[in-house]
Amino acid sequence: MSEVFKHATLGNIELSNRLVVGPMTRISAEHEGEPTELMEDYYTRFADGGFDLIISEGVYTDRKASQGYQYQPGITDDSQQEGWANVVEKVHGAGAAFICQLMHAGAQMQYNRFYEHPKGVSEARPKGVPLSMYGKLEHWTKPETLDEGDINQIMNGFVGAAKRAKAAGFDGVELHAANGYLLNQFLSTEFNDRKDQWGGNLDNRMRFLLLLVKAVHDACGEDFVIGMRLSQITVTDHDYQWPEGEDGFRYLLEKLRDAGLAYVHTTDTAVNRKALKDSDKSLAQVASEVEGLSLIINGGITENNMEDLAEQYPDALLAVARKALVHQDLPLRLKDGLDIHELDPTMLEPKATLQHELNWRKINLSD
Repeated sequence: MSEVFKHATLGNIELSNRLVVGPMTRISAEHEGEPTELMEDYYTRFADGGFDLIISEGVYTDRKASQGYQYQPGITDDSQQEGWANVVEKVHGAGAAFICQLMHAGAQMQYNRFYEHPKGVSEARPKGVPLSMYGKLEHWTKPETLDEGDINQIMNGFVGAAKRAKAAGFDGVELHAANGYLLNQFLSTEFNDRKDQWGGNLDNRMRFLLLLVKAVHDACGEDFVIGMRLSQITVTDHDYQWPEGEDGFRYLLEKLRDAGLAYVHTTDTAVNRKALKDSDKSLAQVASEVEGLSLIINGGITENNMEDLAEQYPDALLAVARKALVHQDLPLRLKDGLDIHELDPTMLEPKATLQHELNWRKINLSD
């Protein structure tokens, strides 16, 4: 796998290979949102296993409506920041860079210890039903529509969380605008039917994202990598398409780049899934054509196709989640030609916690 193990860069981050640990919800923090020693061990194992870049699970950004899951970690106060600093120190000590994914649940709130009702861009409920592996909620709750005060507060929450992430030692932040969470809801006409400056045409729907990228860039400086995870799909709806299609997506990426975004992380069930309206290109293919914007690709990457994808996207990093979850030493295994197992869904059932994963590993894997 010569292409996979080529030297790469992401902003000012130097990498010896192109494999990235993708963000995965693990609901294993303390009730108050502090990272645990179990989380320190979990993330450090990826670094010990040969990954040079790790993206954290989604971390909530404020003490209002951003939390989406019980036992989700936050980065909103000194205690949470100090907890993350311990994790970052161990990950760096094992030789990997670490990016903090910042997330606001929006309408996809399954649990929040600060606020009773979800906050959404509009009143639209998500399609489908909540994922049982992340909580007990059986049906989505109708969200309260954001007012201007909410929007200002959310902006301040993201910027404050980014500053805390930098202070904790993270190498950058990834703004989670995929999978149906709040930033994605601004872009989506399924969620966003506003008639004000935040809704309607694409310029209005992407306005908050552009302002956010600029604000985080101004607050954290040139030496701090800012990325964004983008998808059309949500966790419970894999069919939605942006009405503006390929041209609209390219326009969005160019504007985000100009606002200070360093990289985009595309995810749409499969890297080469042709899902853009009126186009035969995937999100990754369009993003690879935008100059001045680094790319992380995600979706269906396995040991069988990653070399081909690395050749097709010669400047991109490859984010793996399921395979990394099974084998936290995946890069070393690939180098040594060892067996790679498929993800057993029971690893995530009944809850996708780290303790359940460890219990599964003791029973099912010998390494």
